[in-house]
Amino acid sequence: MENPILYLENADILQRDKLVLSKVNLTINKGEFFYLIGKTGSGKSSLMKTLYGDLKLQRGTGSIVGFDLKKLKDKEIPYLRRKIGIVFQDFKLLNDRTVFDNLLFVLKATGWKDKASMKTKIEEVLNHVGMKTQYYKNPFELSGGEQQRVAIARALLNDPDLILADEPTGNLDPKTSLEVMDLLNKIHQSGKSIIMATHDYALILKFKQKTIKCEGGKLFEVVTKTTET
Repeated sequence: MENPILYLENADILQRDKLVLSKVNLTINKGEFFYLIGKTGSGKSSLMKTLYGDLKLQRGTGSIVGFDLKKLKDKEIPYLRRKIGIVFQDFKLLNDRTVFDNLLFVLKATGWKDKASMKTKIEEVLNHVGMKTQYYKNPFELSGGEQQRVAIARALLNDPDLILADEPTGNLDPKTSLEVMDLLNKIHQSGKSIIMATHDYALILKFKQKTIKCEGGKLFEVVTKTTET
């Protein structure tokens, strides 16, 4: 059996010294899509930050894309982040450079050297998200939806095994949210594993996937009931 993309067992998630989630057990295999839901302050962001190395896993065991979260050293975090793609609510694009140069910056930071290969890769991911013709614009010249598409393209640059999307539609209007969700759904169908934190229940209902919830300091899978009409 293939090793899971993500595995947590009896993991305590801490924000500074405060315990926010206790005894977390979670297994995600290649190609799975999970929504992560819960009220503000319930631990969603702390869990995400633990998964991409911003917060240390202090108690319990856990691994993500082959990295042991308990033993993860600071110098290993850049290598971890080459194997996962991260999409943020507020895009986190650099406004002082073009779309192309935003993506070029990431490739250089993650060890790419060959100019032709970098150009080809940037064109490939921008084409994948429908932004190939906007490569010369600065982020502030784009709509929120277009900026999020660029952010998703950035997450795809190193062909990650797993995408962590933290409220990716949180700053978007309903129509644009649907477009971005449709894009993430297509990326999932291409074989990528995705964990998406969200408050948008309309998207959860429209694009049905497994759902896990943070509540009362615990993480548990939500069993959705279907009713026939």
